[in-house]
Amino acid sequence: MKIYSINKINGLLLFFILMSTSFVAQTFCIDKKSDQIIGNQEGYSYELWNQNSQGKACITIEKGATFSGYWNDIENYLARRGLSYNQTKKHQEIGVFKTNFNCEYNPTKGRKGNSYLSVYGWTIDPLIEYYIVEDWRNWIPSKSKDAILKGTFNADGSIYDVYEKTRIDKPSIKGNTTFKQYFSIRRETRNKGFIDITRHFNTWESLGMPLGKLHEVSFVVEGYKSNGSFKFKELEVLVSKTASSQEK
Repeated sequence: MKIYSINKINGLLLFFILMSTSFVAQTFCIDKKSDQIIGNQEGYSYELWNQNSQGKACITIEKGATFSGYWNDIENYLARRGLSYNQTKKHQEIGVFKTNFNCEYNPTKGRKGNSYLSVYGWTIDPLIEYYIVEDWRNWIPSKSKDAILKGTFNADGSIYDVYEKTRIDKPSIKGNTTFKQYFSIRRETRNKGFIDITRHFNTWESLGMPLGKLHEVSFVVEGYKSNGSFKFKELEVLVSKTASSQEK
């Protein structure tokens, strides 16, 4: 009986050790063969994009939804991770979206280039690229001459300014085409907190900015003609059938 108990305990210990050490972070960097890397790990999709494979661009896929990365001397860098969908349902049909995040966000200081830290995604029918911008450096779309201010609203401790832009013959998930971009830009920038994503979706639609069928809801770090790095110490991208929880 003693031997059986010891073996059983050892087996449980071995199983626990295997389970606790099964995840290994993976780092991907863009090379000259392709400017994009996509995949899925632990139930979350990810993408690394580096326009024209210029400079150095990397992403590290970590446990859960967390990820990190860096970029140097790039033209346009995008690293994102979140939930992917098959473009058959609108957000109301799927549920209520929210996120908790804590990101060490370190774009290079100075006047060179720009960067965003945002919730990000696409819909189809209509084709929309959307952003909830939580932090940024040097430039934001509201400074663009073609940006249209649609309204403002309060959410999660700050005022957000809502803008719409039209992109003509630009890259999208449907190839080069014309599409609209939606932006909620937070006035009080931050790199951690709670976001009621569905509240932004509903507000956009109330302002005459329709969303289509979901392609993704993710968190993104972008850089344009700049250098920088980031690391999500916490990231949850969640969907439920109930109302959004309050900020942690």
